[in-house]
Amino acid sequence: MAGTLEGKNAFVTGASQGIGRACALALAKAGARVGLAARNEAKLQEVAAEIAAVGGTAEIFVLDVSSEESIKTVAKDALGRLGPVHILVNNAGITRDTLLLRMKRSDWDEVIQTNLTGMFLLTQAFVSAMMKARWGRIISISSVVGETGQAGQANYAASKAGMIGFTKSLARELASRGITANAVAPGYIETAMTAVLDEKQRGAMLGQIPLGRPGTDEDIAAAVRFLASDEAGYITGHVLDVNGGMYM
Repeated sequence: MAGTLEGKNAFVTGASQGIGRACALALAKAGARVGLAARNEAKLQEVAAEIAAVGGTAEIFVLDVSSEESIKTVAKDALGRLGPVHILVNNAGITRDTLLLRMKRSDWDEVIQTNLTGMFLLTQAFVSAMMKARWGRIISISSVVGETGQAGQANYAASKAGMIGFTKSLARELASRGITANAVAPGYIETAMTAVLDEKQRGAMLGQIPLGRPGTDEDIAAAVRFLASDEAGYITGHVLDVNGGMYM
């Protein structure tokens, strides 16, 4: 299959739906062999079938990114089945939205553990192989709220801002080994996570977007595919905003 990522192995978390699914398909279409990771094995099988239908290759990994044990077990399995992971897409994430005064400690801990600590542990598990290969792409899906903040999302915004700081630090640490680290910060994207918004909330969000429409999974996947390519090899420590002008 023609593409710019021939011979590369990619690992995508949260790959069973939404942005993760779109990223996995985009990387596979570009020629990468893709490890699909999420908790829902049945949905992962569906994505793997989609990838096979376009001539790509995928491996399935049942992963809970909130569990250190699960991450270590799956990372070892992935390195055995895929070989060195050249492209890591840290996408898995959750929300537990509520105002600060109502936020339970568990609401905070679960979001930080899944969105931020899980990314740290996964990156740590795969980076040695990238260093040996002297080539790697670490791409983390942050959020516009990690840059702007958002009422009712102190935990989520903190986790996404943390991803940006983590990414910039990685970029400095790993550049000499041929590894880039970048973040993509989506704005209002039509996904299962945003489908719960009512019409008033949806209208308020659209009113903040100069392009006048929500983004799609494919908009984010295109940015990830670019950052994974050789053409993006001189870009590192960058936050690529994909938000229709919502935040500039």
